[in-house]
Amino acid sequence: MKKVIVVSGGTRGIGKAIVFKFAEEGFDVITCSRKADQLQTLEAEFVKKFPGSKLTGVQADLSKKEDVTSFVKKINEVTKRFDVLVNNTGVFLPGQIHKEEEGALEFQIETNLYSAYNLTRGLVQRMINEKSGYIFNICSTASITAYTNGGSYCISKFAMYGMTKVLREEMKPYGIKVTAVLPGATLTSSWEGAGLPDERFMKPEDVADAIFSTYSLSKNTVVEEILLRPQEGDIG
Repeated sequence: MKKVIVVSGGTRGIGKAIVFKFAEEGFDVITCSRKADQLQTLEAEFVKKFPGSKLTGVQADLSKKEDVTSFVKKINEVTKRFDVLVNNTGVFLPGQIHKEEEGALEFQIETNLYSAYNLTRGLVQRMINEKSGYIFNICSTASITAYTNGGSYCISKFAMYGMTKVLREEMKPYGIKVTAVLPGATLTSSWEGAGLPDERFMKPEDVADAIFSTYSLSKNTVVEEILLRPQEGDIG
């Protein structure tokens, strides 16, 4: 039976790189996006690159609990089991706590934290029943470093990091591995208009490669955190 990976928010950036990396390694993929056109673009590219693998794309806004429920239902319909869950859905709104727009905290908590919390709760029992599986939570260097213009984004990512550490402890008895992935500035749409050369950023493919390498270790070992930064360090 082919292995299956579930990647939330897999149509762009790091999520897309993860989708392609695991498909390259023979996985079938289930992913989602808020935007139907982005799913269609991904599917067209995926079919050409990986004719031997299957992609299931679902339109869903995981900041909404009802959409998470629908996504979980679809996953259960298309596969009897899955091997890897990557909680990647996220959004970045720059700002400072004392002057960012009203609702910035709620929106980023719902997108960056609740999406992962609810999706994990909806799927993890299947991993527990199998006593195997791997969960990667895409956190950020903003999960451990406070940035002046990070505001509510930092708050949401600190919370995501905390959830990952708790989940790691909970899943130990079931043989399920849990890893926090903390990427620094990566060349994605979040940094569009920054006015910096591409070479100043990490490549999304490097993050995906690090995740797959971590996944490939023996069952005796888990990498609890993957911390990646651009060679020149953080971008202020």
